[in-house]
Amino acid sequence: MNFMSTKKRSVIDTDIHGSAPREGMLEYMPRIYREQVATFGWRLPAQGGMFLNGGTNGSMQDEAHVSDGTEDSYLNHLRKNHLDRYNVEYGILTGGGYEVHAATDIDFAAAVCSAHNDYYIERYLSREPRLRGSILIPKQDPVLAAKEIDRIGDHPGVIQVIVSNGAQKPYGQRFYHPIYEACVRHNLPFTIHVSMEGIGINNPPTGAGHVTSYIEYRAARAQIMMAHMASFIFEGVFEKFPTLKVVMMEAGMLWIAPLIWRLDQDWKALRHQTPWVKEPPSEYYRKHFRVTSQPIELPEKMEMFHPMMEAISAETNLMFASDYPHWDFDSPMHAFPKLPAKMWERIFYQNAAELYGLPQRKAETEGTLA
Repeated sequence: MNFMSTKKRSVIDTDIHGSAPREGMLEYMPRIYREQVATFGWRLPAQGGMFLNGGTNGSMQDEAHVSDGTEDSYLNHLRKNHLDRYNVEYGILTGGGYEVHAATDIDFAAAVCSAHNDYYIERYLSREPRLRGSILIPKQDPVLAAKEIDRIGDHPGVIQVIVSNGAQKPYGQRFYHPIYEACVRHNLPFTIHVSMEGIGINNPPTGAGHVTSYIEYRAARAQIMMAHMASFIFEGVFEKFPTLKVVMMEAGMLWIAPLIWRLDQDWKALRHQTPWVKEPPSEYYRKHFRVTSQPIELPEKMEMFHPMMEAISAETNLMFASDYPHWDFDSPMHAFPKLPAKMWERIFYQNAAELYGLPQRKAETEGTLA
Protein backbone atom coordinates (compact mmCIF):
# COMPACT_ATOMS: atom_id res chain seq x y z
CA MET A 1 0.00 0.00 0.00
CA ASN A 2 1.06 3.59 -0.63
CA PHE A 3 0.93 5.08 2.86
CA MET A 4 0.76 8.72 3.81
CA SER A 5 4.03 10.65 3.78
CA THR A 6 5.28 12.79 6.67
CA LYS A 7 4.18 16.06 5.08
CA LYS A 8 2.24 18.19 7.50
CA ARG A 9 -0.88 18.44 5.39
CA SER A 10 -3.74 20.57 6.53
CA VAL A 11 -7.01 18.90 7.54
CA ILE A 12 -10.71 19.64 7.78
CA ASP A 13 -12.07 19.01 11.27
CA THR A 14 -15.83 18.41 11.11
CA ASP A 15 -16.61 18.61 14.84
CA ILE A 16 -15.38 21.52 16.97
CA HIS A 17 -17.40 22.75 19.92
CA GLY A 18 -16.92 26.48 20.39
CA SER A 19 -17.90 28.19 23.59
CA ALA A 20 -21.23 30.05 23.61
CA PRO A 21 -21.79 31.15 27.23
CA ARG A 22 -25.40 31.71 28.12
CA GLU A 23 -24.74 35.18 29.44
CA GLY A 24 -23.24 36.04 26.06
CA MET A 25 -26.27 34.76 24.18
CA LEU A 26 -28.71 36.84 26.25
CA GLU A 27 -27.99 40.00 24.27
CA TYR A 28 -29.21 38.22 21.11
CA MET A 29 -32.55 37.23 22.67
CA PRO A 30 -35.84 39.21 22.74
CA ARG A 31 -36.50 41.26 25.85
CA ILE A 32 -39.33 38.99 27.03
CA TYR A 33 -36.97 36.03 27.25
CA ARG A 34 -34.15 38.03 28.83
CA GLU A 35 -36.60 39.00 31.56
CA GLN A 36 -37.83 35.42 31.96
CA VAL A 37 -34.27 34.15 32.31
CA ALA A 38 -33.50 36.82 34.90
CA THR A 39 -36.58 35.83 36.90
CA PHE A 40 -36.90 32.06 36.41
CA GLY A 41 -33.60 30.85 34.96
CA TRP A 42 -33.07 29.09 31.64
CA ARG A 43 -35.64 26.29 32.07
CA LEU A 44 -33.61 23.86 29.96
CA PRO A 45 -32.86 20.22 30.86
CA ALA A 46 -29.22 19.19 31.23
CA GLN A 47 -27.51 16.00 30.16
CA GLY A 48 -24.66 16.66 32.57
CA GLY A 49 -27.01 16.52 35.53
CA MET A 50 -27.59 12.78 35.00
CA PHE A 51 -24.19 11.33 34.12
CA LEU A 52 -20.54 11.85 35.07
CA ASN A 53 -19.05 12.57 31.65
CA GLY A 54 -15.32 12.21 32.39
CA GLY A 55 -12.67 14.86 32.06
CA THR A 56 -11.58 17.74 34.26
CA ASN A 57 -13.69 20.84 34.91
CA GLY A 58 -16.68 19.46 33.04
CA SER A 59 -15.43 17.40 30.09
CA MET A 60 -12.67 19.63 28.67
CA GLN A 61 -9.83 17.78 26.98
CA ASP A 62 -7.05 20.30 27.37
CA GLU A 63 -6.18 22.85 30.01
CA ALA A 64 -9.04 25.07 31.06
CA HIS A 65 -9.47 28.25 29.04
CA VAL A 66 -8.17 31.29 30.89
CA SER A 67 -9.58 34.60 29.67
CA ASP A 68 -7.13 37.07 28.15
CA GLY A 69 -9.53 39.91 28.87
CA THR A 70 -10.67 40.42 25.26
CA GLU A 71 -13.97 39.71 23.54
CA ASP A 72 -12.14 37.20 21.34
CA SER A 73 -10.57 35.41 24.29
CA TYR A 74 -12.01 31.98 23.60
CA LEU A 75 -11.52 32.36 19.85
CA ASN A 76 -7.83 33.14 20.47
CA HIS A 77 -7.64 30.04 22.65
CA LEU A 78 -9.20 27.95 19.89
CA ARG A 79 -6.79 29.35 17.30
CA LYS A 80 -3.70 28.66 19.38
CA ASN A 81 -4.61 25.31 20.86
CA HIS A 82 -6.35 23.69 17.93
CA LEU A 83 -6.52 25.44 14.55
CA ASP A 84 -2.84 26.42 14.49
CA ARG A 85 -1.48 23.47 16.42
CA TYR A 86 -3.04 20.84 14.15
CA ASN A 87 -2.95 22.76 10.86
CA VAL A 88 -6.73 22.85 10.53
CA GLU A 89 -7.53 24.46 7.19
CA TYR A 90 -11.25 24.50 7.94
CA GLY A 91 -12.97 23.76 11.22
CA ILE A 92 -16.71 23.16 11.43
CA LEU A 93 -18.36 24.46 14.57
CA THR A 94 -21.01 22.05 15.75
CA GLY A 95 -22.13 24.25 18.60
CA GLY A 96 -23.38 23.33 22.00
CA GLY A 97 -26.62 24.00 23.73
CA TYR A 98 -28.29 20.82 22.50
CA GLU A 99 -30.48 20.96 25.60
CA VAL A 100 -32.93 23.07 23.57
CA HIS A 101 -33.84 19.82 21.78
CA ALA A 102 -35.26 18.40 25.00
CA ALA A 103 -37.14 21.48 26.19
CA THR A 104 -40.91 21.69 26.60
CA ASP A 105 -41.29 25.41 25.81
CA ILE A 106 -40.69 25.32 22.06
CA ASP A 107 -40.96 29.09 21.51
CA PHE A 108 -38.28 29.63 24.14
CA ALA A 109 -36.16 26.88 22.54
CA ALA A 110 -36.52 28.61 19.17
CA ALA A 111 -35.36 31.92 20.68
CA VAL A 112 -32.35 30.20 22.24
CA CYS A 113 -31.48 28.56 18.91
CA SER A 114 -31.60 31.90 17.10
CA ALA A 115 -29.46 33.56 19.77
CA HIS A 116 -26.97 30.69 19.65
CA ASN A 117 -26.72 30.97 15.86
CA ASP A 118 -26.32 34.75 15.90
CA TYR A 119 -23.66 34.52 18.61
CA TYR A 120 -21.66 32.02 16.54
CA ILE A 121 -21.97 34.07 13.36
CA GLU A 122 -20.81 37.29 15.02
CA ARG A 123 -18.24 35.95 17.48
CA TYR A 124 -16.69 33.16 15.38
CA LEU A 125 -17.57 33.07 11.69
CA SER A 126 -17.12 36.80 11.06
CA ARG A 127 -13.75 36.85 12.84
CA GLU A 128 -12.00 33.65 11.74
CA PRO A 129 -12.02 32.66 8.04
CA ARG A 130 -11.06 29.06 8.82
CA LEU A 131 -14.33 28.42 10.67
CA ARG A 132 -17.71 27.36 9.33
CA GLY A 133 -20.96 27.04 11.27
CA SER A 134 -24.02 24.86 11.87
CA ILE A 135 -27.63 26.00 12.25
CA LEU A 136 -29.08 24.88 15.58
CA ILE A 137 -32.84 24.42 15.16
CA PRO A 138 -35.85 23.79 17.44
CA LYS A 139 -36.54 20.40 15.88
CA GLN A 140 -39.57 19.81 18.14
CA ASP A 141 -41.46 22.16 15.79
CA PRO A 142 -40.41 21.59 12.16
CA VAL A 143 -42.17 24.75 10.97
CA LEU A 144 -40.20 26.93 13.40
CA ALA A 145 -37.09 24.93 12.53
CA ALA A 146 -37.56 25.57 8.80
CA LYS A 147 -38.09 29.27 9.55
CA GLU A 148 -34.70 29.41 11.30
CA ILE A 149 -33.03 27.59 8.39
CA ASP A 150 -34.56 30.07 5.95
CA ARG A 151 -33.46 33.00 8.13
CA ILE A 152 -29.72 32.26 7.98
CA GLY A 153 -29.39 29.33 5.57
CA ASP A 154 -27.79 31.46 2.85
CA HIS A 155 -25.11 32.93 5.11
CA PRO A 156 -21.77 32.05 3.46
CA GLY A 157 -20.29 30.77 6.71
CA VAL A 158 -23.13 28.34 7.46
CA ILE A 159 -22.79 24.89 5.92
CA GLN A 160 -25.18 22.49 7.69
CA VAL A 161 -28.21 22.09 9.94
CA ILE A 162 -27.62 20.31 13.24
CA VAL A 163 -29.80 18.45 15.76
CA SER A 164 -29.14 16.10 18.65
CA ASN A 165 -29.46 12.32 18.52
CA GLY A 166 -32.08 12.26 21.28
CA ALA A 167 -35.55 12.62 19.79
CA GLN A 168 -39.26 12.08 20.25
CA LYS A 169 -39.63 10.41 16.84
CA PRO A 170 -37.17 8.72 14.45
CA TYR A 171 -35.91 11.29 11.97
CA GLY A 172 -37.26 9.59 8.87
CA GLN A 173 -40.88 10.26 9.80
CA ARG A 174 -42.85 12.76 7.72
CA PHE A 175 -43.27 15.00 10.77
CA TYR A 176 -39.78 16.32 9.96
CA HIS A 177 -40.32 16.92 6.24
CA PRO A 178 -40.50 20.74 6.53
CA ILE A 179 -36.94 20.63 7.90
CA TYR A 180 -35.68 18.59 4.95
CA GLU A 181 -37.49 20.83 2.48
CA ALA A 182 -35.60 23.77 3.99
CA CYS A 183 -32.30 21.86 3.94
CA VAL A 184 -32.78 21.12 0.25
CA ARG A 185 -33.76 24.76 -0.49
CA HIS A 186 -30.44 25.92 0.91
CA ASN A 187 -28.35 22.89 -0.11
CA LEU A 188 -27.44 22.11 3.50
CA PRO A 189 -26.74 18.64 4.97
CA PHE A 190 -28.81 17.52 7.96
CA THR A 191 -26.45 16.52 10.78
CA ILE A 192 -27.30 14.37 13.80
CA HIS A 193 -24.88 14.86 16.70
CA VAL A 194 -25.02 12.60 19.76
CA SER A 195 -26.54 14.23 22.83
CA MET A 196 -29.76 14.52 24.84
CA GLU A 197 -30.77 10.87 24.48
CA GLY A 198 -33.37 10.19 27.18
CA ILE A 199 -33.28 13.77 28.49
CA GLY A 200 -36.32 16.03 28.92
CA ILE A 201 -39.05 15.27 26.36
CA ASN A 202 -36.89 12.77 24.45
CA ASN A 203 -37.37 9.02 24.52
CA PRO A 204 -35.19 6.78 26.77
CA PRO A 205 -31.64 6.12 25.53
CA THR A 206 -32.26 2.39 25.03
CA GLY A 207 -35.16 0.18 24.02
CA ALA A 208 -34.98 -1.31 27.51
CA GLY A 209 -35.28 2.07 29.22
CA HIS A 210 -32.92 4.37 31.09
CA VAL A 211 -29.40 3.42 32.13
CA THR A 212 -27.33 4.06 35.24
CA SER A 213 -23.82 5.01 34.14
CA TYR A 214 -22.29 7.17 31.45
CA ILE A 215 -20.47 4.22 29.91
CA GLU A 216 -23.87 2.55 29.28
CA TYR A 217 -25.26 5.82 27.99
CA ARG A 218 -22.30 6.23 25.64
CA ALA A 219 -22.70 2.69 24.34
CA ALA A 220 -26.41 3.25 23.68
CA ARG A 221 -25.89 6.20 21.36
CA ALA A 222 -25.09 4.03 18.36
CA GLN A 223 -28.37 2.10 18.63
CA ILE A 224 -30.36 5.35 18.47
CA MET A 225 -28.36 6.46 15.44
CA MET A 226 -29.15 3.06 13.88
CA ALA A 227 -32.86 3.70 14.37
CA HIS A 228 -32.61 7.11 12.70
CA MET A 229 -30.68 5.66 9.77
CA ALA A 230 -33.20 2.86 9.20
CA SER A 231 -36.05 5.37 9.52
CA PHE A 232 -34.60 7.64 6.82
CA ILE A 233 -34.25 4.70 4.43
CA PHE A 234 -37.51 2.84 5.00
CA GLU A 235 -39.71 5.93 5.34
CA GLY A 236 -38.57 6.86 1.82
CA VAL A 237 -37.02 10.22 2.71
CA PHE A 238 -34.42 10.01 -0.05
CA GLU A 239 -37.00 9.23 -2.70
CA LYS A 240 -38.84 12.43 -1.76
CA PHE A 241 -35.63 14.45 -1.20
CA PRO A 242 -33.08 12.88 -3.56
CA THR A 243 -30.40 15.53 -2.95
CA LEU A 244 -30.54 15.40 0.86
CA LYS A 245 -27.37 14.37 2.70
CA VAL A 246 -27.36 13.19 6.33
CA VAL A 247 -24.30 13.29 8.60
CA MET A 248 -24.09 10.97 11.63
CA MET A 249 -21.70 12.56 14.11
CA GLU A 250 -19.84 11.29 17.17
CA ALA A 251 -21.46 7.87 17.46
CA GLY A 252 -18.53 5.85 16.12
CA MET A 253 -18.46 4.26 12.70
CA LEU A 254 -17.61 0.55 12.38
CA TRP A 255 -21.06 -0.51 13.63
CA ILE A 256 -22.42 0.67 10.30
CA ALA A 257 -21.05 -2.38 8.48
CA PRO A 258 -23.16 -5.09 10.18
CA LEU A 259 -26.16 -2.75 10.22
CA ILE A 260 -26.25 -2.23 6.45
CA TRP A 261 -25.61 -5.96 5.92
CA ARG A 262 -28.63 -6.73 8.08
CA LEU A 263 -30.79 -4.05 6.46
CA ASP A 264 -29.98 -5.36 2.99
CA GLN A 265 -30.97 -8.90 3.97
CA ASP A 266 -34.23 -7.81 5.62
CA TRP A 267 -35.11 -5.53 2.71
CA LYS A 268 -34.80 -8.44 0.28
CA ALA A 269 -37.19 -10.51 2.39
CA LEU A 270 -39.64 -7.73 3.32
CA ARG A 271 -39.47 -5.24 0.47
CA HIS A 272 -43.16 -5.70 -0.31
CA GLN A 273 -43.86 -3.69 2.89
CA THR A 274 -41.92 -0.65 1.62
CA PRO A 275 -42.34 -0.58 -2.18
CA TRP A 276 -41.16 3.04 -2.30
CA VAL A 277 -37.65 1.91 -1.31
CA LYS A 278 -36.15 1.47 -4.77
CA GLU A 279 -32.57 0.43 -3.90
CA PRO A 280 -30.83 -1.74 -1.30
CA PRO A 281 -30.32 0.11 1.99
CA SER A 282 -26.56 -0.06 1.52
CA GLU A 283 -26.93 2.04 -1.63
CA TYR A 284 -28.89 4.72 0.23
CA TYR A 285 -26.14 4.71 2.84
CA ARG A 286 -23.40 5.18 0.25
CA LYS A 287 -25.27 7.93 -1.61
CA HIS A 288 -26.87 9.89 1.20
CA PHE A 289 -25.07 9.35 4.50
CA ARG A 290 -21.75 10.61 5.77
CA VAL A 291 -20.24 9.66 9.11
CA THR A 292 -17.56 11.22 11.29
CA SER A 293 -14.71 9.36 12.89
CA GLN A 294 -14.75 10.26 16.57
CA PRO A 295 -14.84 8.10 18.68
CA ILE A 296 -13.09 5.45 16.61
CA GLU A 297 -13.66 1.80 17.47
CA LEU A 298 -10.33 -0.05 17.17
CA PRO A 299 -10.41 -3.87 17.00
CA GLU A 300 -8.02 -5.90 19.13
CA LYS A 301 -6.55 -7.43 15.98
CA MET A 302 -5.58 -4.51 13.75
CA GLU A 303 -5.69 -6.66 10.61
CA MET A 304 -9.49 -6.44 10.98
CA PHE A 305 -9.51 -2.64 10.78
CA HIS A 306 -8.98 -2.04 7.06
CA PRO A 307 -11.60 -4.58 5.89
CA MET A 308 -14.12 -2.89 8.17
CA MET A 309 -13.14 0.51 6.76
CA GLU A 310 -13.82 -0.87 3.29
CA ALA A 311 -17.17 -2.26 4.48
CA ILE A 312 -18.36 1.22 5.58
CA SER A 313 -17.10 2.87 2.35
CA ALA A 314 -14.70 4.97 4.43
CA GLU A 315 -12.89 6.28 1.38
CA THR A 316 -16.01 8.16 0.26
CA ASN A 317 -18.28 8.36 3.34
CA LEU A 318 -16.03 8.97 6.36
CA MET A 319 -14.83 12.39 7.56
CA PHE A 320 -12.31 13.22 10.29
CA ALA A 321 -13.68 14.75 13.50
CA SER A 322 -11.74 15.71 16.62
CA ASP A 323 -14.58 16.62 19.05
CA TYR A 324 -12.33 19.38 20.39
CA PRO A 325 -12.14 20.40 23.24
CA HIS A 326 -13.81 17.47 25.02
CA TRP A 327 -11.92 15.03 27.21
CA ASP A 328 -12.15 12.25 24.58
CA PHE A 329 -10.85 14.55 21.82
CA ASP A 330 -9.11 12.78 18.90
CA SER A 331 -5.91 14.37 17.68
CA PRO A 332 -5.52 14.21 13.87
CA MET A 333 -1.98 13.01 14.51
CA HIS A 334 -2.95 9.94 16.50
CA ALA A 335 -6.61 9.16 15.86
CA PHE A 336 -6.14 6.52 13.14
CA PRO A 337 -3.82 3.63 12.50
CA LYS A 338 -1.57 4.23 9.50
CA LEU A 339 -3.73 4.74 6.41
CA PRO A 340 -3.06 4.42 2.68
CA ALA A 341 -2.32 7.84 1.18
CA LYS A 342 -5.50 8.08 -0.90
CA MET A 343 -7.73 7.05 2.03
CA TRP A 344 -6.01 9.51 4.36
CA GLU A 345 -6.56 12.33 1.88
CA ARG A 346 -10.23 11.46 1.44
CA ILE A 347 -10.98 11.12 5.17
CA PHE A 348 -8.97 14.09 6.39
CA TYR A 349 -9.90 16.53 3.64
CA GLN A 350 -11.66 15.65 0.39
CA ASN A 351 -14.85 14.02 1.70
CA ALA A 352 -15.67 17.03 3.86
CA ALA A 353 -14.63 19.51 1.16
CA GLU A 354 -17.00 17.85 -1.32
CA LEU A 355 -19.93 17.58 1.10
CA TYR A 356 -19.69 21.14 2.40
CA GLY A 357 -18.47 22.86 -0.75
CA LEU A 358 -15.16 23.93 0.77
CA PRO A 359 -12.13 25.00 -1.30
CA GLN A 360 -9.22 22.73 -2.01
CA ARG A 361 -6.20 22.85 0.26
CA LYS A 362 -4.27 26.12 -0.09
CA ALA A 363 -0.78 24.77 0.54
CA GLU A 364 1.25 22.02 2.12
CA THR A 365 4.15 22.60 4.46
CA GLU A 366 7.05 20.23 4.81
CA GLY A 367 7.87 18.67 8.15
CA THR A 368 6.63 16.05 10.53
CA LEU A 369 3.60 16.40 12.76
CA ALA A 370 4.77 17.14 16.25
